[in-house]
Formats: sequence, C-alpha cells, structure tokens
Amino acid sequence: MIKKTISGLKIICINRKASFNYFFEDLLEAGIVLKGSEIKSIRDGKINIADSYAVEKNGEIILINSHIASYKQASYSNHNPMDQRKLLLKKREINKIIGKIQREGFTIVPTKMYFKKGKAKIELAIAKGKKQYDKRQTKKNRDWNRDKARYIRKSS
Repeated sequence: MIKKTISGLKIICINRKASFNYFFEDLLEAGIVLKGSEIKSIRDGKINIADSYAVEKNGEIILINSHIASYKQASYSNHNPMDQRKLLLKKREINKIIGKIQREGFTIVPTKMYFKKGKAKIELAIAKGKKQYDKRQTKKNRDWNRDKARYIRKSS
C-alpha cells in the first residue's frame, strides 16, 4: 500500500482510527531506530500502526505496540515483530512532549508512516482522547456531508 504523493513522500501506512478516536493538538515528524530486517519489511509495506502509541522512558520517546512483520529472507537475524522502537527527536521537542503529557493529559499517537528522502519517518500527533458523544457527533457530521453531496449531485 505504498503511495507516492506530490511532495516526494512515499506513504507506507496511515492510522485511520486515530482521527476518529482523538483530537489532534500538534503534529510532529520523527525518525525511527530500525534494524535491517525491519526496514526491508517496511519497504514491502508490511507494517501496522493502528493500535500503537508512544510513551516517555528515561528521557526518550518509545513507540509501543507497532507491528512490523518478520522479513522472510532474514533467517537467523530476524527481528521481533512487536518490539519497542526508539523515536528520534530533538531534545527540545522531547521536553515539550513530556510536559504536555504530564500536565495536560495528552497522549502521543502515530498518524502515518512514510519515506522521506529514503529515510523512514513517522508522523506523531499529540492528542487528547474523544468521549463517546464526540465520536457520535463526528459520525453524524460525516454522514450528513455524504448525504449533502448526494443531494447536490442529484439536483445538478
């Protein structure tokens, strides 16, 4: 499912559930520390970040619960698909993220993963969880916009 966009980014995967479950406050781009077999598997498009999130450990941001499938040709040097992966951010960005998480109750959610100039990058959102009634309102707005577009198409 690798798609090329106009800006030169090759999108590997998108977390569609994130925008439904969270309000996004801020978006950041981060690099990821990967092994050779992991990057080969990512180039094949075998990654899932739907249920993943990031936390702070010892002054570093760690991506948890992301699934990168095992690479078939990497026999004995293969990786664990559910490993925790370190994210590469500047110290100032890490401090800003840690402050928001601890004070205001935000969480870090990956929204999409892509290649930029040959390097794997992940877009992180500092987000606040939606309540059930917020999700219902989002669904209602989406349905209304879809119906409105149908009415306009039929009338013209």
